[in-house]
Amino acid sequence: MSNLEGKKAPAFELPGSDGKRHRLKDYQGKILVVYFYPKDDTPGCTSEACQFRDDYSQLAKAGAVVLGISKDSVSSHEKFIEKYKLPFVLLSDEDTSVMKAYGAWGNKLMYGKPVTGTIRSTVVINGKGVVIRHWPTVKKAAEHPSDVLDFIKSLSDK
Repeated sequence: MSNLEGKKAPAFELPGSDGKRHRLKDYQGKILVVYFYPKDDTPGCTSEACQFRDDYSQLAKAGAVVLGISKDSVSSHEKFIEKYKLPFVLLSDEDTSVMKAYGAWGNKLMYGKPVTGTIRSTVVINGKGVVIRHWPTVKKAAEHPSDVLDFIKSLSDK
């Protein structure tokens, strides 16, 4: 997938783990971190979510809102949040339409075999709805949230 940096973020409207529908336009004026991940309560996804949890207060202090998106159901998200005490909302994209729009759904290699599925990736969207940072593929799930935090902190340094 091509890099989305500098482009208008694709609009979305998805159900969230908080019982509300979330739309991109709801976050106008805010820095929005959207991370796409394959599956609730799997090793890589859990380590990534828990690191976002651990960095959450610093991200929030820097003015960022975090949303995670996977094709898991809202009820699956609720269990995942409860189990790991995640302080942010997870959105359910069961038909993968939003993931496709962001390049987070497609062909990838899993254990050396080609499969179609969620491509672990992250975008940071500014308050005007423009993607200001895009990680099209995240290789090290546990370390990635720290990269996102460093980027968000660099925005306040400017």
